[in-house]
Amino acid sequence: MVEGNCTSVAQFILQGFSDVPELSAVLSLVFLLIYGVTVLANLGMTALIQVSSQLCTPMYFFLSHLSFVDFCYSSIIVPKMLANIFNKDKAISFQACMVQFYLFCTCVVTEVFLLAVMAYDRFVAICNPLLYMVIMSPKLRMVLVSGCYLCASVCSLIHLCLALEIPAFSSNVIDHFFCDLPPLLSLACSDVTVNKVLLFVVATFNESFSIVIIFTSYLFILITILRMSSAEGRRKAFSTCASHLTAITIFHGTILSIYCPSTSENSGDANKVATVFYTVVIPMLNPLIYSLRNKDVKGALRKVVNSKIYS
Repeated sequence: MVEGNCTSVAQFILQGFSDVPELSAVLSLVFLLIYGVTVLANLGMTALIQVSSQLCTPMYFFLSHLSFVDFCYSSIIVPKMLANIFNKDKAISFQACMVQFYLFCTCVVTEVFLLAVMAYDRFVAICNPLLYMVIMSPKLRMVLVSGCYLCASVCSLIHLCLALEIPAFSSNVIDHFFCDLPPLLSLACSDVTVNKVLLFVVATFNESFSIVIIFTSYLFILITILRMSSAEGRRKAFSTCASHLTAITIFHGTILSIYCPSTSENSGDANKVATVFYTVVIPMLNPLIYSLRNKDVKGALRKVVNSKIYS
């Protein structure tokens, strides 16, 4: 709780990267390029999975939703961030700030759960290959994906409702490039202990629950692979998991580096850099990781392109 000049606010100022104005042109060019690749890669991946009969499997169904979520939460952050790099005002209304936080939180938590669901999907595919399509039925796929979106929406709504109850703030300047909850709570004049405790509990539960599912799934996958007699079979099994493990390591590693208690004393600039990585860079990397290492995706893309050329 902050004491001093406390007042209700109609708008916030997103400080962003104002401490390095000489880099504004470079930053805007880099972020614009990354965002352009993010939009093309994620929407392209989603469209390719929808139109290609070669990719009509549970794994690609979940991947299409991962690409959609990556596109959404990058679009929630990056356009406003780009505008603020050159905009001297850097203002965002209180309502827009709350909406941005809610949508961003929903997308990130959805991705946390989606990565766990995709780990379970790999477990079923490798450990029960003959029953894979039966177990991962269209109904179960929809239930799992809907559960990811629903749980994320509820978690975000709880945080949003508590944030809306904050009556006054000591300042309207947020030392960040978007409306994240921790820097917002640091400006509150009222007691926000409940907000902070709930944020810690919910975030810890979501992260722990997801990691347990991922770890358990891959433990059984590893046991199954080691029992395979064929070296080619082991190679194919490892290959199908490599892209997903890469995406998991990058995403969860970055999240933990920001919110782990041992790094809580990191400087604001260090946290901004880490946050840029998982809000801007990771949404671009995910579709590239899955497409560059995946023969099915590259084959489906060639087939679609050739059909358009010769049609």
